[in-house]
Amino acid sequence: MNLKQLEYFVRVAEMGSFSKAALILNIAQPALSRQVRLLEMDLHATLLQRTGRGVVLTEAGKRLFDHSIGILQLVSRVREDIESSRDEPAGRIVVGLPPSMGRLLTLPLVEGFRRALPSARMAIVEGLSTHLSEWISTGRVDLGVLHNPESQAALEITPILDEPLGLVSPAKGGSGRKVSLGGTAKLSELTRFPLILPERTHALRKLIETQAALTGHKLNVDLEISSVQSILDLVRAGHGHAILTPSAVAASGEPKAFRLRTLVEPRITSTLCLAVSAHKPATPLSRRVFRMLRELIVAAVGDGPAAHNKTR
Repeated sequence: MNLKQLEYFVRVAEMGSFSKAALILNIAQPALSRQVRLLEMDLHATLLQRTGRGVVLTEAGKRLFDHSIGILQLVSRVREDIESSRDEPAGRIVVGLPPSMGRLLTLPLVEGFRRALPSARMAIVEGLSTHLSEWISTGRVDLGVLHNPESQAALEITPILDEPLGLVSPAKGGSGRKVSLGGTAKLSELTRFPLILPERTHALRKLIETQAALTGHKLNVDLEISSVQSILDLVRAGHGHAILTPSAVAASGEPKAFRLRTLVEPRITSTLCLAVSAHKPATPLSRRVFRMLRELIVAAVGDGPAAHNKTR
């Protein structure tokens, strides 16, 4: 077993296909297959099961995948530690963003990163906050933006700012007349609206339903949709209403197509946080990207940091 074989195996597992992985790795597919096969022979285990659509991990493959991610991340950190003795941060960092923030932050983050850290490399992955928490804990992601994360021993969480939740409706009524923006909506009034919400595992859904239960209200959930962008598309088409943050509406690219009324009685806020592994030492590169992300979030989403904001 060698690092190159582990890297090849991880890429095939992530892509779910030998052919796609070969293109990404820029090697011939037979050579890639041979290296993975040598790895299986060395471990005396089948790691990948071929299907009509590609490959999937076997139980042994899943265990090796988790180990491989940690090994490759450790090797990367060793390289970063050696390179950090130079004048500027170097190495590679993986940043995780929830989809609602990806559209707001990806472009300015990439542009700022390339401008400020030309010797470093960055990868960006998107996922729900629950998934990002797990990926940070297991080492697949170095730094993540999370909505309302639960306290975990494996994570070091820094609140950045609070966003008020609001009722999102189409900006035009049934008659086509444009509805004025702004205003408020009481939580008790939400029972009258057919709501389009994320599934129950979504951090925002948990927050909303917890508050509704505490105040004795039952929400009228008409549709459950995972994608925030798809939720907004359905709202714009008149299929219901949503409960989202201003940044989620802004990231739609067409904020004027919606009416956003801030929820009151009670006022509900969603806390946006940055999270890193509690067991991984910070590097010069991770500290720089942490500060860069914090500044971008404050500039894109709010006027100032949350009360518990702290500096790394």
